Amino acid sequence: MNLQDDDFALFGLKQGFAQDRASVDARWKELQREAHPDKFASHGPAAQRVAMQWSVRINEAYQRLKDPLKRAAYLCELAGFPIQAHSNTAMPTQFLMQQMEWREALDDSADADALEQLLAEVQAARKDLLQQCEQHLDQRQDPAAAVGSVRALMFIDKFAQDLNQRLDQLE
Repeated sequence: MNLQDDDFALFGLKQGFAQDRASVDARWKELQREAHPDKFASHGPAAQRVAMQWSVRINEAYQRLKDPLKRAAYLCELAGFPIQAHSNTAMPTQFLMQQMEWREALDDSADADALEQLLAEVQAARKDLLQQCEQHLDQRQDPAAAVGSVRALMFIDKFAQDLNQRLDQLE
């Protein structure tokens, strides 16, 4: 293992969007067992520090690989197409209109049934965008095209958090 390897190489996975979550989880557990600092307690402080660095690196990689949105963004960045979510917020007009409609529906909804319907619509849109990411990244090998889908997913995930928070308040 090399600390400089990308997350996929570190986990021994083929670089791509489609990943089996159970395999990612299993590999994370294996790597954590191998690099756990307690395993190196008898080797001295230097070996424990190195093991701690490995443990942190493995956890960082796991956080990116297990989450489809983070994995898609990471693949875009590896290919030289950073998402730049903080500095580039431009989105297609149709997408922005949809976001505005959803926000209005969230503000106007007073009952859980309406919010559940809205949540189902948002989850369907998220699923479609995840499929677009897979098409762009794995099938077409076009990370530049995936950037827009990843940025849209970021908006949708934020809205879904707000929506779930509102549902929690009603319960």
